[in-house]
Amino acid sequence: MSLGTTTILNRPAYIFDLDGVLVDTAVFHYEAWKRLANELGFDFTVAQNEQLKGVSRVESLEKILAWGGVEKTDAEKLELAKKKNDWYLEMVAKMTASDLLPGVLAFLEQARAEGKKIALGSASKNAPLILDKTGIARFFDAIVDGNEVSLSKPNPEVFLCAARKLEVQPADCLVFEDAEAGVAAAIAGGMAVVGIGEEGALPDADALVANLGKLVK
Repeated sequence: MSLGTTTILNRPAYIFDLDGVLVDTAVFHYEAWKRLANELGFDFTVAQNEQLKGVSRVESLEKILAWGGVEKTDAEKLELAKKKNDWYLEMVAKMTASDLLPGVLAFLEQARAEGKKIALGSASKNAPLILDKTGIARFFDAIVDGNEVSLSKPNPEVFLCAARKLEVQPADCLVFEDAEAGVAAAIAGGMAVVGIGEEGALPDADALVANLGKLVK
């Protein structure tokens, strides 16, 4: 852990993204979106799925329909989004603590022991269910998800809302993110950000680690 990373970890409030930081449900999203695309008569690639990181369900559907050259009414879009989510939830329902990414539990325990205020800031509308299934809901003082905010990252709305719920200033918050849009949202909100990813990824983040386990003292 570098000196710079240690310094920003001193901030009193932590805000975590969900997918790619605490758990990896990207494969669930991919399988559900791919199933939907195939049902509509076209394919959906892993590369396209990467472009949906941090994007809301409705915006993701719009992108997928555009890629497939398919037009639907607003009512049909709602039905398609629900169908995809039902398939996704079938997979989420089987999640356990074993689905947490490396070091997550230890880092959350460390943060709690140090008296940090902890929030979730995610576009996922299923965040509370995932936190419950993986056994980490108890660590969070506030949860802000896709049910509460309307603007997707890189807009900072989700993180600013989390700061308000924690009753702290944005400058006192440290965000943990795995997507470029999320890093941009944290910066736009006046917050420091630790990127989660491989070496060379997320160049705008204040620090970069492979996973939260790297930050456990």
